[in-house]
Amino acid sequence: MNTDGPSFVPTHPNSAELERLGDQIAELAAHLDAATARLLDLIREFDERGGWGNGFASCAHWLAWRVGLALGAAREHVRVARALASLPRLKEALARGELSYSKVRALTRVANAETEERLLAVGRAGTAEHVEMIVRGWRRMDRKAEAEESTRRHRHRALHVYPDGDGMVVIRGRLEPEVGAVVMQALAAARETLYQRRMADVPAGTSVVEGSSEAPTMEQQQADALALVAETALHRGMEPGAPGEHYQVVVHVDAAVLADADALGQSVLAGGARVPAGTSSAGSGVHP
Repeated sequence: MNTDGPSFVPTHPNSAELERLGDQIAELAAHLDAATARLLDLIREFDERGGWGNGFASCAHWLAWRVGLALGAAREHVRVARALASLPRLKEALARGELSYSKVRALTRVANAETEERLLAVGRAGTAEHVEMIVRGWRRMDRKAEAEESTRRHRHRALHVYPDGDGMVVIRGRLEPEVGAVVMQALAAARETLYQRRMADVPAGTSVVEGSSEAPTMEQQQADALALVAETALHRGMEPGAPGEHYQVVVHVDAAVLADADALGQSVLAGGARVPAGTSSAGSGVHP
């Protein structure tokens, strides 16, 4: 008999039954992780197709309403769903129940196409707590790279405006996440204003059904909204004025990230786009 090390001889009178119970727990947990992978697939498709854009500020807000998730958890589901679209190995590991959602959630904070394989090995080898520690250290190493990426994005911002062959004007551009969020909120506010004007012009007793020939498409609404934003800016002499509370751009940052940019947590715009933690911590109007 080997007496080295601790003894693992079962002492509980129902040890065999308890072992089977433990196996069932582990098996069911794997099934739940696989179901979560499918759920994230559906969330990503729903988000990409704009299924939440019928009165909700973001896909996360829709999830909080429809599924009952806490808003922070809903944002994480959307973030992870988007990240897994470009991380097939992590996605497959979750779908097979090899990695828990907790591990995948942590790994997607730092994983990319080049590091996915190494981080997958980390996830398989360690506990969820160990994975969180590795990710925390990885993020510290990536702070310089994040700052360089932020500088690169700023350098590559651009807006192209030019007439096409039939006299229409084509607009194409690339904006930084924070600026893009401001533009999207401005367009949303303008669309709402134009909608209210259309409804005010509808004769009493009639209605305009969205999607009918009388109602503009979303693309047409966006074009009209941009025109209204431009006209309003010129009318106000380019003074931004006081924005309406409903259309403020909010950056959601975990309290730990506000105290320490290296801490695990999130720093995202309301729609889910990630912004540098250092920028969020130093900025104003941040909602932890």
